[in-house]
Amino acid sequence: MGRVTGGGPTISGRSRGFKWNNRGAGQLEFAPFAWGARASIQLSRGAMKQLRSNRLEDIHHRKVDYLRLSVTDRCNLSCRYCAPSLPKPVNPGQILSFEEMERLVTIGVGLGITKVRLTGGEPLFRRGIVDFIGRISGIDGLRDISLTTNGTLLFEMAEDLKDAGVKRINISLDTLEREKFREMAGRDRFEEVWKGIMRAHELGFDPVKINVVVMKGFNDCEISRLSALSMDYPFHVRFIEYMPIGTDPSRARDRFLPVEEIRKRVAENGRLIPVDRQGADGPAKRYRIEGAMGEVGFIGSMSRHFCESCNRLRLTSRGALRPCLLADKQVDVITALRGGASDDELGSLFVRALRHKKGAHGLSFAGDRILKTKMVSIGG
Repeated sequence: MGRVTGGGPTISGRSRGFKWNNRGAGQLEFAPFAWGARASIQLSRGAMKQLRSNRLEDIHHRKVDYLRLSVTDRCNLSCRYCAPSLPKPVNPGQILSFEEMERLVTIGVGLGITKVRLTGGEPLFRRGIVDFIGRISGIDGLRDISLTTNGTLLFEMAEDLKDAGVKRINISLDTLEREKFREMAGRDRFEEVWKGIMRAHELGFDPVKINVVVMKGFNDCEISRLSALSMDYPFHVRFIEYMPIGTDPSRARDRFLPVEEIRKRVAENGRLIPVDRQGADGPAKRYRIEGAMGEVGFIGSMSRHFCESCNRLRLTSRGALRPCLLADKQVDVITALRGGASDDELGSLFVRALRHKKGAHGLSFAGDRILKTKMVSIGG
């Protein structure tokens, strides 16, 4: 038996096959799960108060209503900034089932989550994803379901996704050059991705967002061309600063181009007109190139971070709640879930995760902190 104590609920577990790790308050360690184990969670007064309020709020008084759910850490590409090497195979039993995910999403919605974005790995790579979306779309209180995809399987699945309840789609596209795409992603799949984007456009997904991770010396020469997509189509093209995830920041700094420089290059296509923010907006600073059908946006996770307004919580496919993309801290949920924890007890783990959500991520190219987890395992 072990115990983890800290600012949130107290957790205890009894099992022949799993263990707690309390090296650092509240840092839980994955270990093999023994069926029939029983995990009990003693709820603190603070946790009970949040559970009853139906409102998730971190210690910095930021309201959290957005859950990014990684349904798999498998992918059919190996993009250099996300999964430069394929993840080690895992036992399927270490991955949350769709039924378990549905239960956790339902609990999260009861606590105030209103938006869910499905990520991966590649979410369309997991069998049964469309049926899962159809089930969670019926959860009362969940107002928006969106999806981030690499686009390779989108052409065949787009219509089913729309019918199931997906309202918005983000598609990763870092280059318009086929050979450079192969070099970036490790596969020659550019044509399939472009067909998927066009199919989403034809079906009326609104908006269709194109995510571009800018890497200096690789695709920064295409910034102007990529932003011009917003002039020819009603797409929202989002330029994202490169983040040193799963790599040494000091060695990665040469790939970094700040959003201010990216914005200047986009402006070569015309005057940038600011677009007013809306309630459901993400972190991007939004603009429209004069005369364009669509928009461009800039996400400065490193040079102009948006931590002060972050409303996100992440649930990984392996059953961990992560309060921040750019921090390794996470709270184990899968053990309690499979150990017979009640909905209130599982809800208290959402509260615990938020107690580890810092005011700012603190990651920099000049620092010595290295994120151990690769992007493919987090879900972006």
